[in-house]
Amino acid sequence: MTRPDRIFPGIALMLTFCALAPLIDVASKLASQAVPVGTVTLGRYVVQGLLMAPLVVALRLPLRIGGRVLALSVARAFVSMTATYCFVAAVQVMPIADALAIAFVEPFVILFIGRFVLHEEVGPRRLAASVVGFIGALFVIQPSFSHFGAVAFFPLGTAVSFALYILLTRALSRTVDPVAMQFHTAVFATLLCLPLLALGTSAGLSEVSFGRPEGIFWLWCACVGLASTVSHMAMSYALSFAPSSTLAPLHYFEMLTATLCGYVFFGDFPNLLTWVGIAIITGSGLYIIHRERITATRARRAPRPDAVSAAAPASLPPGKAAPGR
Repeated sequence: MTRPDRIFPGIALMLTFCALAPLIDVASKLASQAVPVGTVTLGRYVVQGLLMAPLVVALRLPLRIGGRVLALSVARAFVSMTATYCFVAAVQVMPIADALAIAFVEPFVILFIGRFVLHEEVGPRRLAASVVGFIGALFVIQPSFSHFGAVAFFPLGTAVSFALYILLTRALSRTVDPVAMQFHTAVFATLLCLPLLALGTSAGLSEVSFGRPEGIFWLWCACVGLASTVSHMAMSYALSFAPSSTLAPLHYFEMLTATLCGYVFFGDFPNLLTWVGIAIITGSGLYIIHRERITATRARRAPRPDAVSAAAPASLPPGKAAPGR
């Protein structure tokens, strides 16, 4: 009877993430009006590291890592940095809801990586839903491209990078505490940002360079790191309280909060074509989640291999998998 006590906090924390995550975008959009995108990205990880360090000390978490964990942690930091840079560059000129709608093709990217890179079994229904989701993204990209140019493709970079970020997080979560993981990401991303910004500054690349914030822009840069740290910790702990199959549909609530934030802070409101794309992306994503639940249910109900060999059913020869969905 303790399960509901874990599910409800998980749902509450996931909704907290969806409410706070758009504030990252608001602060990023405000900061990038006067601060280079690269500096805003660096600021996020510096602030995140400063916020996580006391927690690491208080919880007495081990800081030394090596081998496979070190390699995965550095890779996670790199893709997190790439996802952040791409999205900050996008919202610098694009409405937040438009950029987020394009970035929401991330679940479809994970599915394609699983199928064609990791060679996981993915049925035709989920692949078809992914194609439909990409078509929905085109509904958002097309008017955005005509208004903002190639920057409309930056959220796709966020989607691919964040998909890899999720896969690396899954691999690390079995052995690394969420607090330590966030701290390692902050440290390694900072170390990766510094030489890249130094090169960008020397090469005269305005958006990939150091730029000292002035006045209120110090606050906006700090808020990017604060909102990122709090929201992502809420999501990490939500997943520790409740299964991802329960929480995944709630993630689409972020589209509503992002639209509201864009309208309140910047007066942006998606046009009809963008709403059509959002609806297609959301519907396709929810369908994929539905199919994932069905697949998980079938896997739980399937007999163990030793039971299958003992029963020797005629419908499936030994060693043969059930056909894909």
